[in-house]
Amino acid sequence: MLKIVSAEFLQGVADLRQLPKNQLREVLFIGRSNVGKSSLLNKMCNRKNLARSSATPGKTREINYYIINNSFYFVDLPGYGYAKVPEQMRAGWKRLIEDFLKRGDPIAIGMQLIDSRQEPTPLDLMMMDWLEYYEVPYLLVLTKADKLPHSKLLKQIEGYKERFKSNLTEGSCRGIVPFSIVSGDGKAELLKLIEEHLDTTPQHKKEAV
Repeated sequence: MLKIVSAEFLQGVADLRQLPKNQLREVLFIGRSNVGKSSLLNKMCNRKNLARSSATPGKTREINYYIINNSFYFVDLPGYGYAKVPEQMRAGWKRLIEDFLKRGDPIAIGMQLIDSRQEPTPLDLMMMDWLEYYEVPYLLVLTKADKLPHSKLLKQIEGYKERFKSNLTEGSCRGIVPFSIVSGDGKAELLKLIEEHLDTTPQHKKEAV
C-alpha cells in the first residue's frame, strides 16, 4: 500500500499559466467550503498543518499544489458553495476549475468530498457532472463519518450507492469511501485506491467543446 513519507507545499495557482513545470500525476481534493478538505489532506499526509483552512470560508481562490514523495501531487482545489462569495468570484471559480479539468492526462484521480450527514448540493452534483464529462476517475469521499451512528452511516452509503449507481457501474466513479478524521477510518482504502490510479498509464481525455 502507498506510504506517504514526504509532503511539502509547492505553490498556489490562480492562473493555469502558473501550473508547475514538472508535470507529475495529480490527486485532486474537491469539495464545498467547510467539508473538511484541509483536514483530510493533512490526515492523509500525517501532518497537522500542511494544508490550512482559510479563516474566511470561500476566501481561498487558488489551486494549491503539494508534492508528495517527490513523485506526485496532491492538489487542493478552491472550496465552493459559500454564500457570501460574490457572484463574479463564483463565475471565475467555475471557469478556473472547468479549464483545469479539461487538461486530462496529468490527473490520476479526484476525491469528491461530501459531508456524510448531508445530501449532495447542486454544486456537488455539478462538479460530479464535470468529472464524468471529462472522464476523470474519482471517489466519493463521505467526510465526518464519525459524526453519524454506524447504522445511519451504512444507510447513507447505501443511499449514495443507489443514487449514483450509473456513475459507479458505467461512469467515472470508482467507489464510495466514508472517512473519519478522528479515527482515520477510510485512510487505508483511499491510499490503496490512489496508488492503483497513480500506477495507471494516463489516457487521453475528452476535448472541450
